[in-house]
Amino acid sequence: MIADADSGKSTATVYLVGAGPGDPELLTLKAAKIIQQADVILYDSLIGPEILDLARPDCEKVFVGKRKGKHSFPQSEINEMLYASASKHKTVVRLKGGDPFIFGRGGEEVEFLRERNIRLEVIPGITAATAASAILQVPLTHRLLGKSLMLLSGYSKDEPGSHGGFPEHDWDYLAHAELTLVFYMGQHHLGRICKSLTDGGKSASTPVALVSNCSLPGQAVLLTNLQDAERAATDAAIQFPALLIIGDVLGLVSPTGPWIRS
Repeated sequence: MIADADSGKSTATVYLVGAGPGDPELLTLKAAKIIQQADVILYDSLIGPEILDLARPDCEKVFVGKRKGKHSFPQSEINEMLYASASKHKTVVRLKGGDPFIFGRGGEEVEFLRERNIRLEVIPGITAATAASAILQVPLTHRLLGKSLMLLSGYSKDEPGSHGGFPEHDWDYLAHAELTLVFYMGQHHLGRICKSLTDGGKSASTPVALVSNCSLPGQAVLLTNLQDAERAATDAAIQFPALLIIGDVLGLVSPTGPWIRS
């Protein structure tokens, strides 16, 4: 452990940094500065090379993400790697897509490192929901069309399977509340999510948007509805992961945008 000569306490700092949705220009100034100062960066699969290129030439870059068909790093292993990195380096960056605390498991890393008296700082990032809202030029909250916003996981880690199980949300409540719903990682259960909402009483014509590769050159936006979403996503060959947005605010989307419509 790198430690102060007098106190014996660690002088290393682990920064949990939100890299935003992918476009390097959507990094915060603070995130860019810390990346440039890093001795080591532990990064996820959604971090593009343009962002990693901001690091010093001598910075150690360690991939700890998930790739289809390849070894995935369990969270416990990532935690231990962060702790080991703090024992060797002064500035450790844990680089996460979006925001560390929006389905980024940043809370688990904070808890683990706190227990080991490692100095921490969290640098927020633009989450995918905010970026998608900007791309669509539609507010996720609206005083008439969507009085509240709910961010939800599209899968459950409590069930086995490579993509997780189906989430046990209160579908009847979600169907009737005046909410804009945003599902992260919901693509693998897209049809079942939409059916659960319509079975709960939500109109089958409720607008739906799927935003793939948000803010990146391969970005695609599909506009559809609850009834047609699964078929439309297949027909349009939407690449995943994609953010799923459901709500009447989508009625405000410009009719002339570069959208795929079903």
